[in-house]
Amino acid sequence: MKQNKYDDQTFFSAYEQMPRSIDGLKAAGEWHVLQALLPELSGKRVLDLGCGFGWHCRYAREQQASEVVGVDISANMLKRAQEMTDDPRITYLNRSIEEIDFEKNRFDVVISSLAFHYIQTFDDVCAKVYDCMAPEGTFLFSVEHPIFTARDEQDWIYDEKGNRLHWPVDRYQSEGLRDTSFLTDHVIKYHRTVSTYMNSLIQAGFRIAAVKEPEPSAAMMHIPGMKDELRRPMFLIIAAVK
Repeated sequence: MKQNKYDDQTFFSAYEQMPRSIDGLKAAGEWHVLQALLPELSGKRVLDLGCGFGWHCRYAREQQASEVVGVDISANMLKRAQEMTDDPRITYLNRSIEEIDFEKNRFDVVISSLAFHYIQTFDDVCAKVYDCMAPEGTFLFSVEHPIFTARDEQDWIYDEKGNRLHWPVDRYQSEGLRDTSFLTDHVIKYHRTVSTYMNSLIQAGFRIAAVKEPEPSAAMMHIPGMKDELRRPMFLIIAAVK
């Protein structure tokens, strides 16, 4: 059964207090890299998988996308997205990413932000995205970096004073389920290697256009702890073209 932590009220209450939940894209450390990889959106049909509060959906419409569809498994997330959206050209669908079933050539651009590490079968998602994407369409997504997801603990090694010594990597080649702690305990994620992400896209028929391991922008370096994000990659961003 697919886990839906975002409809757990304890988890959701903690999530909605995160900076990116309050301030949106400008508070997302990877946004400046993802934004630069987006194609021209004017007149495009856009699908956002794991749309959350709808930040990327609203951004696409600000860029004059002709139509935007946001998909999310969480009713809590979509309720908040609806409250923040006043645009008849944005549609939100309450379903899991694995269950999408759109007609062929339906979208010009498919985006996803930090959702696919919750998905067990990435190959299937790639195949579905390829089928519903128009020729020359762009598939752009971010995930937690495999160096970040490799261990269940997903945390630094600390000294006796609580200083961060280093980020450990273990079980990197052992793909699959990780029982992690993020805001609450027992958050299920799925680890896969960088090469698996890339090869799944290639096998689905995509051409990889860019691979990025973003650092936070200089404008965010004043935030406590942000400089430590230069010590290991937290995000992986891949752009692919049909």
